[in-house]
Amino acid sequence: MEEYTEIDYSVADGIATIVLDREARMNAFTGRMCDELVAACDAIDADDAVRVLVITGRGRAFCAGADLGEGGSTFDDRGRDPSQTKAERYGEVNGVGRDRGGVVSLRLAALRVPVIAAINGPAVGVGATMTLPMDVRLAGASARFGFVFARRGIVPEAASSWFLPRVVGISRAMEWAMTGRVFGAREALEGGLVSRVVPDEDLLDAAYALAREVAENTSSVSVAVTRQMMWSMLSAASPWEAHALDSRAIVELGRDADAAEGVTAFLEKRAPAFPLRRTRDHTDLVPEWPARP
Repeated sequence: MEEYTEIDYSVADGIATIVLDREARMNAFTGRMCDELVAACDAIDADDAVRVLVITGRGRAFCAGADLGEGGSTFDDRGRDPSQTKAERYGEVNGVGRDRGGVVSLRLAALRVPVIAAINGPAVGVGATMTLPMDVRLAGASARFGFVFARRGIVPEAASSWFLPRVVGISRAMEWAMTGRVFGAREALEGGLVSRVVPDEDLLDAAYALAREVAENTSSVSVAVTRQMMWSMLSAASPWEAHALDSRAIVELGRDADAAEGVTAFLEKRAPAFPLRRTRDHTDLVPEWPARP
């Protein structure tokens, strides 16, 4: 993608930042935003300088959900230009066009770097579901969440019927999805949707402090493999699957230069300088996740 118009993308000191950037529309989600988010993820996965990603929203909202500017036909794709249908643009799954929220959430899930959400203000509809494959969600005190789909006559998307129960448990997931009500940051914290609530003015500082801890102290290969292991094991049939994967990873990484550097730096009481690169080293250690059936 030549330029971004609905997100702002930047990289500094090993930290990539994506700002959802439609402030006048409370960063409402569009097809263009979908494409730009995917393009930014592609750029991150190709860039060894990026160690971690922070995502936030411009202004007083994280993302107010799908842009409803088309009124009652917003979710009806009949009769549109075939070149603009979701099937034409994003491919099909089981004979229908892929939903755009899922295109984004599954691309985020496949990233080789950890993702930190800094949720400022409303995160509603796809604005909430797109955060579920992010690894850590921090909320400002004014954040509001809503899985409002049943109140719009549709269903949760962005693969959230898989992600949400795994993040918060089936009972809490069903309560939020079947009522469609909007709730505050404190309830999100109590339900496990976010890991921390901080004053609004401290939100980005908290997100970047966590991001720096990753960028400055860890092996990019170790983090990439760990991320894939953690998510892929959520649906494993037995802990033996995890044991098999752990055993292989410990053997392969334990023989390589980052393990030697990590131990040596610890013993010498200095910061590590890990030589391996996630774009080229041990990229096949864990099968690509989520793999398409």
